[in-house]
Amino acid sequence: MNSKVEIHHFQPTRFVPNNKLPVLVYRDVLPRPHNEGSAEELPDKNHWKKGGTWRAVPRHHFHPNTHECYAVFQGHSTLNVGRGPLDAVDDGGGLIHLSAGDAIVLPAGVSHCSVQSSDDYRYIGVYPEGSPRWKNEYCKDVARAEILQEEASNAPLPSNDPFKGIDGPLMKFWQENTGCA
Repeated sequence: MNSKVEIHHFQPTRFVPNNKLPVLVYRDVLPRPHNEGSAEELPDKNHWKKGGTWRAVPRHHFHPNTHECYAVFQGHSTLNVGRGPLDAVDDGGGLIHLSAGDAIVLPAGVSHCSVQSSDDYRYIGVYPEGSPRWKNEYCKDVARAEILQEEASNAPLPSNDPFKGIDGPLMKFWQENTGCA
């Protein structure tokens, strides 16, 4: 388990608030063997709590009130991140491919959906301890995106990186982007 972390920044679009905090992609971060239990092990230890187990979610959405982490334990998927279905193709966003063993941390307000997935794709969603239950927004209302940008920007920072604890990359990169370093 020698994970690498990728950093992705997404500017707001007309329909998606996104967040000044970067999306973090952890490659090969989950313990082996990859299964639902092992995917939950590190996040739970680091105060990120499981909200459910899912297959591909093909609908663009974001959560304005909480940060979210997908820990992929089976199959693979390509996510469209940072852009809604009504945004122009060249209006930001990007594609991120995830495979079993990978994880992605999505700051509050960052849109995401699966655009192509294997039939066996499965992941758990984990959320910082103490977070409210997530609200789904569907990237279709310009005025609503503007209103929700403030809520997303004010979602509390987690106390730990879901995989590396208090000294993990999430703490470093997110604190740098909030001026709290």
